[in-house]
Amino acid sequence: MKILITGSHFTPAQAVIEELKKHLVEIVYIGRKYTREGDKSISLESEILPKLGVTFIPIITGRLQRSFTIYTIPSLFKIPMGILQAFYLILREKPDVVLSFGGYVAVPVIISAWFLSIPVIIHEQTLISGLANTISGYFADKIAISFEKQNIFKDRKTIFTGNPIRFDILNPKENYEDSQYKVIIQLSKKEKLPGVLITGGNQGSHVINRAVSSILDDLTGMSCVIHQTGDSKFQDFEKLSEQQKSLKYPERYLVTKWIKGGDFGKVLKNTDLVIGRAGINSLLEIAYFGIPALVIPIPYLYKNEQNVNAQFFENLGLARVLPQKNLTSKNLLADIQNMLKNLGVLKKKAQKAKSVVVLDAAKRLTQEVLILTKT
Repeated sequence: MKILITGSHFTPAQAVIEELKKHLVEIVYIGRKYTREGDKSISLESEILPKLGVTFIPIITGRLQRSFTIYTIPSLFKIPMGILQAFYLILREKPDVVLSFGGYVAVPVIISAWFLSIPVIIHEQTLISGLANTISGYFADKIAISFEKQNIFKDRKTIFTGNPIRFDILNPKENYEDSQYKVIIQLSKKEKLPGVLITGGNQGSHVINRAVSSILDDLTGMSCVIHQTGDSKFQDFEKLSEQQKSLKYPERYLVTKWIKGGDFGKVLKNTDLVIGRAGINSLLEIAYFGIPALVIPIPYLYKNEQNVNAQFFENLGLARVLPQKNLTSKNLLADIQNMLKNLGVLKKKAQKAKSVVVLDAAKRLTQEVLILTKT
């Protein structure tokens, strides 16, 4: 049995891959080689999947952009190329089912699978449907959603599975893959300082990294900070690594491009406050641990996706929202200081957000995929 997985949202995909491997199925992943158009930083999935024994196949395709940039016309020309490439790959791989986790890279794969009468299931992580999943939904046999009473597709094909969370998040190992995290966490406990995690998701966030850069001395004066920058053309990791040398408390600051999956759960478990974007996967992982979060939603996504996520989790008591238009180093520092002063109250409120986490979501989605192989 062969399952072909595609899409740009890698975190839930990885959770389902972990579950599918228990059923001894062959897994092929069609995805993006680079994180963004115009940026040659290698995608996280292209690095991780081969290590998990999953065949990773990069595809070249374009997307429909909502604003005109230097990449708009080249991207449009890539769309038919992506459909032809996806069609060829599916003919070659002969999967029993195609499972999509959204994003523009998935659309040509879904259309090609539908044309070749291969069963398709798509998973929607967010509270509203992205453009790619809106298109893909017309070609899918099943649409898995992450939240109960989520009325975004209005289709009998919809099933509720929850949003898969990686095993290493749900069951953090005791041993660290990288001992530097253990060192700074132990320092936080020894000096009785709150642990702060700054993250822009797998790709990182240049605007957050830039704002943090100006207040690092203040932050490390009152907390121990783990800062995940991502890897991009802006070279934030390199610049912040150099800046660390001039800090008053350099030992209280750990900067890294990525946090390995095996360590991320332990880092979250020992974090008191998270600063980051409002991606649904990150928010659900934070909700699982009941950690207060200061979120800066990306303002230009389809249907204002991250603002909707942020509002939902703010209502649950997990998050406070700092709009990107108001993001300055001064405002960021003031919000962090305020939240650290009120951590006790905020942690109690954040515990309520656990109610939206479906612990067996990966298992539920895996079962739906396996059922489709028998149709």
